[in-house]
Amino acid sequence: MRGKPLILIVDDEADNRAFLKGLLERQGFNVSAARQADEAIEATERSRSDLILSDVAMPGMSGMELCRRLKGSARTARIPVILMSGAHKDEKDQAEGIDEGADDYLLKPFTPRLLLAKINGVLRRFHAPEEFREILKEMGLTLDVQARVVMIGKKRLALTRKEFDLLTTFLRKRGRVLNHLFLLETVWGYDPAVYNDPHTVESHIYSLRCKLGPKLGQMIVNVPGVGYRFEKK
Repeated sequence: MRGKPLILIVDDEADNRAFLKGLLERQGFNVSAARQADEAIEATERSRSDLILSDVAMPGMSGMELCRRLKGSARTARIPVILMSGAHKDEKDQAEGIDEGADDYLLKPFTPRLLLAKINGVLRRFHAPEEFREILKEMGLTLDVQARVVMIGKKRLALTRKEFDLLTTFLRKRGRVLNHLFLLETVWGYDPAVYNDPHTVESHIYSLRCKLGPKLGQMIVNVPGVGYRFEKK
């Protein structure tokens, strides 16, 4: 990451853009702004942002759809996205945002301190050099953390963002039992005191097992009443 991180603010409200821009610039960030999602996509073509902070409810393309588009493109998939909303505050809205690939979800109104903590936390996760260089291997499977590519032999495996992060966590923690609270916090970025529905983990593990196939899928073992473990060879 270059010297000062570049943060792109996406919000259709001019007052919100001005407030956030001033706040972040005072903290030493470089900041650009877009009024809508289409402008944000164009901006990422001109200059790669280090993080995108986007409102959810906007005219035209929503923040959810913007996140989906960014995470679905190889060029922008590695740009972290934090969604924020004062209208879409239910647990299902937050879960949908995370499932679409958002790296965090902020409920308005939020304090400057919380916003800065979230931004700095996400930037730390995304710019850890030792994680970027990591290649994980298991039984013919190769996972490249930096490229976000999973291969089984010579075949590329199509995983969603959360399936990829879930598999990465299991491979890093081979042999250890991971409970659903740990996985919600580590993979989804949830605060377990706020959101702790085990179904989110269960449904993603089911999908991941299916995509891995019977041989590798059975390596993710359910430990009743405790959590899940990726078996060591």
